[in-house]
Amino acid sequence: MNKFKIALVQLNVTDSKTANLDNAEKLVKKAADSGADIVALPEMFICPYNTKRFPEFAEKADGTSVERLSRVASDNGIYFIAGTIPELDESGRIYNTAFIFDSKGEIIGKHRKIHLFDINIKGGISFKESDALSPGKTATVVDTPWGKIGVAICFDIRFAELFRHMSLEGAKTVVVPASFNMTTGPAHWDMTFRMRAVDNQLFMAGCAPARNPDLGYVSWSNSILTDPWGRIVDKLDVDEGLLLHEIDHGYVDDIRTQLPILSGFKEREQYK
Repeated sequence: MNKFKIALVQLNVTDSKTANLDNAEKLVKKAADSGADIVALPEMFICPYNTKRFPEFAEKADGTSVERLSRVASDNGIYFIAGTIPELDESGRIYNTAFIFDSKGEIIGKHRKIHLFDINIKGGISFKESDALSPGKTATVVDTPWGKIGVAICFDIRFAELFRHMSLEGAKTVVVPASFNMTTGPAHWDMTFRMRAVDNQLFMAGCAPARNPDLGYVSWSNSILTDPWGRIVDKLDVDEGLLLHEIDHGYVDDIRTQLPILSGFKEREQYK
């Protein structure tokens, strides 16, 4: 099977974990009822994007939120990239983590954000994710009935090598729960998703929260899907909603045949 429908759920995030989970479950069901095979949620959809709040909302991998997300996947019979939540490990470290479920609700992958969002833009935004979070270490590619899907998180997209690695591991679509802000969003959101798509000849799906000016950190929103030719296939605006679109992995194969970039790739040692 090459063709599947993906839904990006751009939901409004509040400071209530229960309300966020309730809203996510409602919109995921709407996506599944609309024919989605794979559904994705945004980065930190469960809590405000605020380093001081992450410890308050953090849960272990066997916590009630992950259990509920598992049920959402199985109840709707979907593959589910369940946004990200602050994940607490046994040593007390907190990660920005995306749990990935199959249609039976089994965890088939877990991506911990590798590149933490530590920036200080003159005249713009200053943010230091490492004040509360620890970095992940490994790339994440999972098997689905439609082929391999990569998962990365927000600032990870700035690091081209990670996406080349996932494409060489067989990924034909990469899903990125993300929350660019009002400084970096208008400058780089569309650009980075188009670049990673055309560089690696795959589909790129970016799922962001809806814009909520009442939160301290305001999301650029604009959830997006780009194709292996680097085109924007579909895009939302700033409000809560669904992006539902069919992806054809056969098109990835066609582009990779016509422009043999990946097949001609060699390890970077050749340039030393």
